[in-house]
Amino acid sequence: MADLFDNPMGLDGFEFVEFAAPDPKVLTDAFTLLGFTEVAKHRSKDVTLWRQGGINFVINNEKYSQAYYFAQEHGPSACGMAFRVKNAHEAYALALKNGAQPVEIPTGPMELRLPAIKGIGGATVYLIDRYQEGTSIYDIDFEFIEGVDRNPAGCGFKVIDHLTHNVYRGRMQFWADYYQKLFNFREIRYFDIKGEYTGLTSKAMTAPDGKIRIPLNEEAANGGGQIEEYLMEFNGEGIQHIAFSCDNLYECWDRLQKQGIEFMAAPPGAYYEMLDERLPNHGEPVDELQARGILLDGTTEDDDPRLLLQIFSANMVGPTFFEFIQRKRDEGFGEGNFKALFESIERDQVARGKVAAAT
Repeated sequence: MADLFDNPMGLDGFEFVEFAAPDPKVLTDAFTLLGFTEVAKHRSKDVTLWRQGGINFVINNEKYSQAYYFAQEHGPSACGMAFRVKNAHEAYALALKNGAQPVEIPTGPMELRLPAIKGIGGATVYLIDRYQEGTSIYDIDFEFIEGVDRNPAGCGFKVIDHLTHNVYRGRMQFWADYYQKLFNFREIRYFDIKGEYTGLTSKAMTAPDGKIRIPLNEEAANGGGQIEEYLMEFNGEGIQHIAFSCDNLYECWDRLQKQGIEFMAAPPGAYYEMLDERLPNHGEPVDELQARGILLDGTTEDDDPRLLLQIFSANMVGPTFFEFIQRKRDEGFGEGNFKALFESIERDQVARGKVAAAT
């Protein structure tokens, strides 16, 4: 995809997401359910690489590392993420010049030094310029497990589509400015969602390369909703969910179900009854959507459907969950489904006694 606007950092998509947990089994169980395979181990650290399609997840179990202390504070969590850049040294220097806080990552002999800065909630943002097959950071710092496919298809997911942050009320603009000032992100969507009991606002930011998308969620003024619940459980701001994209969500859903994934509560039947009215001539099999609880959004103007199919897992890593999507020329975030998703989470909160239902 061509640059959408000036790309001073040379951004080129997500490289990996880093995870840590006091009990690593939480992560290995979750990643296995999602269809990931452990493909490599770090040469000198207690760090493993899990992969599915073009998605890289790193589990960092190294004692007394940045990830270790992050997990002590936040529990099982995504404690870092890596952006691909054209030149890591130049990108790092520019980030510091623009006010980024450096993070020192200890390295051993013959290991790469990964430039890094402080991100959301203290998470690490790595800048990676070695990502070509055969010369990547994994080829240098890791040893691939013999007999294991280095590029497993898993459940059929190809890349990280976006990664969402939950932030404290009043902090959305701070983090929007962070991504704009350091990386030249731009705001491409803004939502103001009101449920029956609570609400939230969301500002979707995208990088110049069009591959790194980070929506920011903030609790509405009345509070007590799902964003506040996340912030309390997570003990701070952080990554709320990670979205994977695929070519056929129906098939991927079937594979996930066989794996034993628990999905978020499905929308009410009325949602599917209204689909043809909301998106006339969408061309999707409504019965198959409903059987799986898949949401559908987009536009169908001029009999030219641009669609987004999406569904969400239940919480799998602490309060963090995963989103599964298929884009059919629609580049949104499911704005038309956002309210349905919000209300389904809210219904779950009511069922768990986290929100008092109206009387």
